[in-house]
Amino acid sequence: MCDDPIVAEVRRARDELARKFNYDIQVICADLMRRQGKTISIEELRASAGEMVPTLRNADSAAVSQATERE
Repeated sequence: MCDDPIVAEVRRARDELARKFNYDIQVICADLMRRQGKTISIEELRASAGEMVPTLRNADSAAVSQATERE
């Protein structure tokens, strides 16, 4: 069986979230419902996870902003 890096990343993120809330599904759901509907950038998401975020070039940043505004 081949290891899929995307599946591995999703599982790592899921375990990190569960560990953050002591594997209590009710607390996890309460946090998700509290954050539901809030728009955050991928940089903010990665920063909250403690990952290093590469700096976007100005053109890429503008494209992301425009795409976000359309949604």
